[in-house]
Amino acid sequence: MVAADIANRLVLAGRAEEALAALDEVETKGRQDVPFEWQLARVEALEALERNDEAQAFRWACFEQSLNDEHLRAYVRRLPDFDDIEAEERGFAFAQTFPDANRALYFFLCWPSSGEAAKLVTTRSAELDGDYYELMTPAAEVLSTKYPLAATIVLRSMIDFTLESGRSSRYKHTARHLAECRSLASQIDDFDTIRPHEAYVADLKREHGRKSGFWSLLG
Repeated sequence: MVAADIANRLVLAGRAEEALAALDEVETKGRQDVPFEWQLARVEALEALERNDEAQAFRWACFEQSLNDEHLRAYVRRLPDFDDIEAEERGFAFAQTFPDANRALYFFLCWPSSGEAAKLVTTRSAELDGDYYELMTPAAEVLSTKYPLAATIVLRSMIDFTLESGRSSRYKHTARHLAECRSLASQIDDFDTIRPHEAYVADLKREHGRKSGFWSLLG
């Protein structure tokens, strides 16, 4: 962060070569925690030196490492018509296979692309972290308008995590999630590979029937 601040000052002073040198003194190889500010400062130094191809290549590399939507947006903005659409599609395809499915879901919500988010959820449902309610709750809300099956998968990830881990402090929210699943079920014609709602509830009762604190919250 110190190097990024120094580099930004040097770029403003018209000393982009020195700015780049200051940034490159920081060892970033193999690190996953490189701050966005450092990456942005390096891009701006490269552009100030009119090394635009290098700047674009660096943006894409940063995007592939972090799935930070700001990197992809900046990359796409600098492309001519039609090339930008192709680049966006390439970014989406990369995100669909990103090792961390939860990070990929966050990316699609930020973009935003609910269709791509729904595709990710339905193809990589087993990788969703139901403990990550700060992501899953808004994801379910976004998906529920057009993609009830995907929204149901997200809600179930939170329900399953809460009941399997016995997080009684979340029972109230979990009961609401199950009620939302019941409401969404009427909009789903094909449950595909997941259990229909009533069968899913039956499974929950069989596996977690003794959690009376949860079941007492259901209407």
